[in-house]
Amino acid sequence: MRAHDFQGLKVYRAVPKDKQTRKDGTPRDPRKLGRIHFPVFTADGMRMVGFMVTPPDVVGMIKQPDRFVAFDALSVYEGVFVVADDKGSYDKAAAKRLGIDLDACIIWCGMDVVTTSGKKLGYCEDADFNPKTGKVKSFFITAGATATALLGNIEMPASYLRGYREGAMVVADEAASLEVSGGMAAKAAEASVVIGDKVKKGAQKFDEKGSAAVDKGSRALGKQLGKTRGMFSAFKDEFKKAAGPAPKKTSKK
Repeated sequence: MRAHDFQGLKVYRAVPKDKQTRKDGTPRDPRKLGRIHFPVFTADGMRMVGFMVTPPDVVGMIKQPDRFVAFDALSVYEGVFVVADDKGSYDKAAAKRLGIDLDACIIWCGMDVVTTSGKKLGYCEDADFNPKTGKVKSFFITAGATATALLGNIEMPASYLRGYREGAMVVADEAASLEVSGGMAAKAAEASVVIGDKVKKGAQKFDEKGSAAVDKGSRALGKQLGKTRGMFSAFKDEFKKAAGPAPKKTSKK
């Protein structure tokens, strides 16, 4: 499963089991929690543990802080993603349950990639992980959106990851010899499998302006995170600086 497939999807709070059905027998709608931004990984990059989720603005004006949501707390209800109705699904409580230190976790996607010998390969655009265990199979490295569309990107085994250094993902020198795959020609011949039919129908992705803001924030964020050791704790402020002001909503006439 690709981490990028989740980016921008709406997430809702799960309705308690004893309140899932109204008196008339119809299912009760869950309340919106926010939208998924970036996947969060353990420091060694071997496991994807959850996502940063941005709640909706209060009264459409006051921004709320991003929240960490554990990946294993997500499920599908009435065609949309919902988060288990338990404090162990969020933030520090979720980290304690998972046995991880959030301040040691890293948001690899968007970060520049260099080999141990210093060769620049581009930046980390995505990750492929096991949906049951969160174990990362590979990272996808690209030189940019245009290059990815035309030529594809490099799929690098997670075992090539060597760590973090000066704002960049450090990988084995062997990664420089990996062949580029994908691109327009390959994608035209393949079916795009994203999460599943029920989720694709029930969860709508954000508009082009919102997507562009997140992409912009992703690249700038990757460059800025890690200037301090506690990269995860710096996420919220750095993302907002990188993405800039939220796009204005157009009123319907």
